[in-house]
Amino acid sequence: MHHLFTLPDMSCGHCVAAIAQALKAADAQAGVEVDLQARTAAVDSALPREPLAAALTEAGYPPAAEG
Repeated sequence: MHHLFTLPDMSCGHCVAAIAQALKAADAQAGVEVDLQARTAAVDSALPREPLAAALTEAGYPPAAEG
């Protein structure tokens, strides 16, 4: 499944690394692309959205509510 998260609290390269690490910890097989400029993370994972969002929130980067 493809998921797109908007991460308004992401502001630097350290954030990008922490976000990628949190997503990979939730699903080591996930494809993760983090875009600092757009403040988004695109994830290809077998997991549903909820556990990935929970991992991001636990890492300190709660996703914005889906529009």
